[in-house]
Amino acid sequence: MWTWKADRPVAVIVIIHGASEYHGRYKWLIEMWRSSGYHVVMGDLPGQGTTTRARGHIRSFQEYIDEVDAWIDKARTFDLPVFLLGHSMGGLVAIEWLKQQRNPRITGIILSSPCLGLQIKVNKALDLASRGLNVIAPSLKVDSGLSIDMATRNEDVIEADQNDSLYVRKVSVRWYRELLKTIESAMVPTDAFLKVPLLVMQAGDDKLVDKTMVIKWFNGVASHNKAYREWEGLYHEIFNEPEREDVFKAARAFTDQYI
Repeated sequence: MWTWKADRPVAVIVIIHGASEYHGRYKWLIEMWRSSGYHVVMGDLPGQGTTTRARGHIRSFQEYIDEVDAWIDKARTFDLPVFLLGHSMGGLVAIEWLKQQRNPRITGIILSSPCLGLQIKVNKALDLASRGLNVIAPSLKVDSGLSIDMATRNEDVIEADQNDSLYVRKVSVRWYRELLKTIESAMVPTDAFLKVPLLVMQAGDDKLVDKTMVIKWFNGVASHNKAYREWEGLYHEIFNEPEREDVFKAARAFTDQYI
């Protein structure tokens, strides 16, 4: 993990990236938080980015949760309010992490286009085959079917990602099955967010995540303080979109009120 320190810190934010990507794609967002007075803690999830594990493969989704737990422990050492920002699959990790905590000791959570349902549907034959392969060949990798131009309209980001060797383009059968299992788990109603302020910011034109499932999840969350905002016309990566400064201002407005 890495830490980017603010000159006059008022809080700490832990950022969890999405599937296929890594911390290097968050340079702009990291600097926006840091220059706003937030220490930033972030790392690469197992099997992604600069980690030494097999790329695009995990044994269990719990590996992600355990890794993020270490990042949050680091954030707590600053003795400042701690916020959690999870994008896409990182949002799913954040949800499952919170469900496992008896005393989360975080001040608030932001979910950015959380992965609670997939727009890209695997055909039934391949899905059925993946069940068997998950047992006999769990590390077998297939093309993810994702392209960066499905995630953002930002041409600069698209160009950079097309030449980025750290961007994961193939995922294992086990990764796919674990993702589906965790999405199903996350959709079970929970009161884990009852006392933790929650902001869900969803891309209005999301081509990767099924926003109807995000809304369904949000409506079922028991919470004393939750808010949902949909960004009309924006693609999946709202913090990379041409309108990202407005998105950041909305996220910071949420965190600032709890400091």
